[in-house]
Amino acid sequence: MDSLISAAARALAAGDALQALKRVALRDDPPALALRGIAMAQLGELARSRELLRQAARGFGAHEALARARCVVAEAEVALALRDFGAPPRALEAARDTLAARGDHANALQASLIAARRWLLLGRLDAAAALLDVDIDGLPPLTAAVAALARAELALRRLNIADAEAALAQADQAARRAGIPALQAEAQQARAVLAQPAARRLGGGEVQPLRLHEVAALLDSGALVVDACRHGLRAGSASLALARRPILFTLLRALAEAWPGDVGRDALIARAFRLRNPRDMDETHRARLRVEIGRLRALLKDVTDLDATPRGFALRPRDGRTVAMLAPPLDGDQGELVALLADGAAWSTSALALALGDSQRTVQRALAELEAAGRVRAIGQARARRWLAPPLVGFAGFTTILLLPAALPLA
Repeated sequence: MDSLISAAARALAAGDALQALKRVALRDDPPALALRGIAMAQLGELARSRELLRQAARGFGAHEALARARCVVAEAEVALALRDFGAPPRALEAARDTLAARGDHANALQASLIAARRWLLLGRLDAAAALLDVDIDGLPPLTAAVAALARAELALRRLNIADAEAALAQADQAARRAGIPALQAEAQQARAVLAQPAARRLGGGEVQPLRLHEVAALLDSGALVVDACRHGLRAGSASLALARRPILFTLLRALAEAWPGDVGRDALIARAFRLRNPRDMDETHRARLRVEIGRLRALLKDVTDLDATPRGFALRPRDGRTVAMLAPPLDGDQGELVALLADGAAWSTSALALALGDSQRTVQRALAELEAAGRVRAIGQARARRWLAPPLVGFAGFTTILLLPAALPLA
């Protein structure tokens, strides 16, 4: 490796992309192309960075598998920043194995961290946890900070607040040792999530903002918690997921909001079946309500009674439990979609569909509704179209972390 390449590599390691470009900007050999690609990524020119990294990978010969694997890892990180999940993870896994086999353990670990962050964005928390099982204390400052931030996000998504605080402290210390301002700012921003309200508790006509540690305490309190962030119910160690049964969850939410009172049959019909005009209500709707209430009663039989009243229906928890209604910071059916876009990155429709587990057509319809409401905006055309959330989407000062896919492990 010549002196200019070495100097450019040292500048990139220190986060000084401009100094690196000064040394390799006019060169087109594979090592220089790779360093230029990394520098362009640090400057935010992600599309150009990906092009340069691909050129570098093609330029390395068959006997330079190590250098080619490093280019694959760098390109995977650019794809992560672009929120492009189209490439199968096998290429990154193969590059990681090549790096580990040839003794480049630092870049092999970097590949694992990229894969873990990808799984976090897609809501595959168990897959991310398996890749983050590393000893942070023995890592270089930059890698340690990235690993600790990923661990903190994983802990926050699982509502393990103590683990999240410990990981954030490690991330902050490592970022300071690395001396990279952008990394320090990211660590501070992540720590600020703990102080921001993450949900709202509804009841008695009042709205109480809850921070993440308060949400975790509520879920562990033994109360019957109807969670509108993840569309499920929690009662101590028992949990019930209703994300795929929207009518039943709508009925449960209405009953929880009215507890300890009841909800009239006509009100439940209008809300669950989305009737705008009460005059459209007939006996078929009342019969359907009886069917859905029977299904909901069967699902809830182990944690609460669902009693009929002269006016309608009411929840009657056992063992003196209280009922708590946990509402998301953003009202509407597109909370998860807005939460993903709230990270400030530009997402493709296909990436959003992959993260949410929905079809692209479903995501397109939701995006069209959000765009009409002024909550998201599109850039680019056709296959290059990407979606962004404008600043201050939803309630200012709230974090949307509970709305991210797989945020709460409801069985």
